Amino acid sequence: MGRIAAPFGVKGWVKVQPYSEDPDALMDFESWCVGRGAQQVQYTVEAIQDHGNALVAKLAGIDDRDAAYALRGQEISVARSDLPPPEENEFYWSDLVGLAAVNRDGIELGTVTSLLETGAHDVLVVQGKREHLIPFVAAFVGRVDLAGGTIEVDWGEDW
Repeated sequence: MGRIAAPFGVKGWVKVQPYSEDPDALMDFESWCVGRGAQQVQYTVEAIQDHGNALVAKLAGIDDRDAAYALRGQEISVARSDLPPPEENEFYWSDLVGLAAVNRDGIELGTVTSLLETGAHDVLVVQGKREHLIPFVAAFVGRVDLAGGTIEVDWGEDW
């Protein structure tokens, strides 16, 4: 959902770079998991404020600049159970990663390994025999079957 960019002030506040489309989305959660990979620590958010395109937050137990500095570069996530369910035809990126991309001819192009945000629209990164960058728009993406583990795309093998 974001990352801790730097300490903010001398009382343990941190500057946060949100990753979500809505920079204020992190303000809706009472606690965050902070860390890298499997090394995550849960912190209660004591206070949070909008700060332009960033946020500044005070996390419980982080009481001085040195403790805030130690968190610099750490990723911020929230428990999946705390997220609202996506609306119809909306998906969390994490749900799309790992799906098999199958074109309309039934040929599997590969697996969605990540997504890119380009400003105009999101792009699926599909890795198979070669890498495919497929715009995540209705013209190229058909049915998304999370339960079946597939995403239908209108994309050629050699594109």
